[in-house]
Amino acid sequence: MSKLNNIFSIGLDDRDRLNKELGGGIPTGSIVLMEGDYGAGKSAISQRFTYGLCETGKSVTFLSTELEVKGFVEQMDSLDYNVEEHLLFENLLFLHGDLDSGGVLSSAGEEDTRQDLLTDLMDEDTIWSADIIIIDTFDAILRNDPKFEALVRQNDERQAALEIISFLRNVISQGKVVVLTVDPSTVGQEAIGPFRSIADVFIELEMIEVGNDIRRQLFIKRFAGMGEQVGDRIGYSVRSGTGIVIENRSVA
Repeated sequence: MSKLNNIFSIGLDDRDRLNKELGGGIPTGSIVLMEGDYGAGKSAISQRFTYGLCETGKSVTFLSTELEVKGFVEQMDSLDYNVEEHLLFENLLFLHGDLDSGGVLSSAGEEDTRQDLLTDLMDEDTIWSADIIIIDTFDAILRNDPKFEALVRQNDERQAALEIISFLRNVISQGKVVVLTVDPSTVGQEAIGPFRSIADVFIELEMIEVGNDIRRQLFIKRFAGMGEQVGDRIGYSVRSGTGIVIENRSVA
């Protein structure tokens, strides 16, 4: 089987070079971990992945802990990633994880009590039915799950992480891709370490100050199952009305 048959192209080759820089797309059957501090561009890259994948005919679930559907559509429109048709034709499912200031998953008619977010997430089959599942940001779910919090207090968060990883491995065994974005400053090393270890694709987003400018980079730390050559550092910017723009590339 051709390598290209084992890769989900993220498309938009006529608009930017991101698909090419990533060797033709994301390997199927992969867990993708995307780390970056607040403001590093995790959501913008996730939204670029989402739009490109939908444009190539793939089904995507996008779960956001920050944006509601109106804000998501407006932000996508601002980047010229128009997803209205993809939402209408249901090849894109957008979900808002409503984590309020009290750390609960809120929805109309539910009691204001702490819920087992990770268990609820894993039990919701609809979320995992798509070809690609993107959770932005995954650390917010970890931090607001009461069972995970209890394990953290017992210094046993690694065990909890391994249970989640087992579930994710079962999902990707079906040829799907799961993308998790994480702000590493919000969770302990014991919690995030196992995800780093098992991620098939591990990307760090960096912001570097150069004079008065802020430059952004994708730092590719691991990329198993790549198609063609993948850059180890890919410079990019996020531009209103344009989306992601690749600035430069450095190949390992």
